[in-house]
Formats: sequence, structure tokens, C-alpha cells
Amino acid sequence: MDKPPVKDKQEKQIFEKQKKEYETIKNHQREELNRFRLYAEERLGRLMKDSNRHSMEFQPLDQVHRSIVHDIAETAGLSAVSFGVEGERYIVVYKKEHPPSEDELNARKNGEVWNKQVAQEYAERRQLLRLNQLKKRSEQSDRKDDGNTPSSNYNKKYVHLFGEDAAIDVARRTEVNRSYGYVPSENKKDVRSIEQTMADIVARKKLKTQHQESAVVEEPPPQETTSNPIP
Repeated sequence: MDKPPVKDKQEKQIFEKQKKEYETIKNHQREELNRFRLYAEERLGRLMKDSNRHSMEFQPLDQVHRSIVHDIAETAGLSAVSFGVEGERYIVVYKKEHPPSEDELNARKNGEVWNKQVAQEYAERRQLLRLNQLKKRSEQSDRKDDGNTPSSNYNKKYVHLFGEDAAIDVARRTEVNRSYGYVPSENKKDVRSIEQTMADIVARKKLKTQHQESAVVEEPPPQETTSNPIP
């Protein structure tokens, strides 16, 4: 029987060599990931023990290493948030009792480094935005009030009744109740108690009945018409 060609033997040797190299690379990557896991666990352990520290930022990591940090943080009861674009994406781990503020989230999403100076800048921006919103609402409210201003001239309205000086005084004392029109709200409120209201109703009914009875009594009886006898 003839021996197999030498070429097949060489290809097999090349395949075995590549397989061995692949296994070596995989083992090296596995060891590196295990070392990184121990490193991340040690850092997050220090974070949990330090009562004066609320968060911990990691250097930019690829997706595999970020997934390890997320897994460790979730197991430890922490919150991990990723920021930045791919290639520069990093993780910040927070204690759940000290979550990030809205300003910090916005700053990190905008690619800014979060520190005391940036925090002060964002606080000032937020305050300025709030003042602008209040100013805008005030202007809108003023425009609505202008729409409720009576179009008549009170000075001229009361001149023919009270004279020039009295008309001005009356115009000053006349106030518009914007909630209920031109009638003061106090005049529309019934301040009586339930007992007083019921007593008034009964009294009105009794008075009405008395008026009806007196009207019947005072009404004269109808006169009888007598016919004259025919002579």
C-alpha cells in the first residue's frame, strides 16, 4: 500500500500548529479577563466601604470589559452607567442611595468631564433658565390681564352724576373682581348656616301662606243679582 502524500501531512501539521496558537490566545484572553474582574471587584469593594465616596469612574473600556463591570455592579447592588462614544466609552458606578444628578448626566452625555467647576456652571445655567421661564410666564399673565381691563373711561362715566372730583374718587374706589365679573365676590357668598337657611325657608313659606289666607278672607263675597218682577 502506498504512503499518503507528504502534502497532506504538512497541512495537518500546519492545522495543529494554528489550533495550538488559537488555544494559547484564548487562554491568555481568559486570564486577562479574570485579572480585570478581580481588579474591578477590588475597586468597587473600596467604593462600598468608603462612606465619603458616592461614585467611581473607570477608564475607557471595550464592550467586553464594560459588561464585566456592569455584572459586578449589579451583583453588589450598585448602579453602573456608560457614557461617551464607542472607542472612548467609559463607565461610572454609583451607590444607589446617591444617584447622579440631572446636571451630571447631561454634562457626561455632552462629553464633558464632571467636576466642581462644571457642576457650578450647570447650576447657574439651570437657575438662569428658571428665571427666564418665570419671566415668560409673568409676561403671558400680564397680557391676559390686559384683556380683562374694562374699556370704558370711569372718569367720564361718573362726571355727569357726581362731578369731576367725585367721579375721579369713585373711579378709584371701583375695583374689578376678575373672578366674578363686576359684582364683588363677597356679595355672592351665602354666609348663613344650614339651620338659618332652613328657618328662613320655613318662615317665607309661612308668610306666603298667611298672605294667601288673608287675601281669601278679605275678598268680598259675590253680589247676588235680583231680577225685578214683571208688572
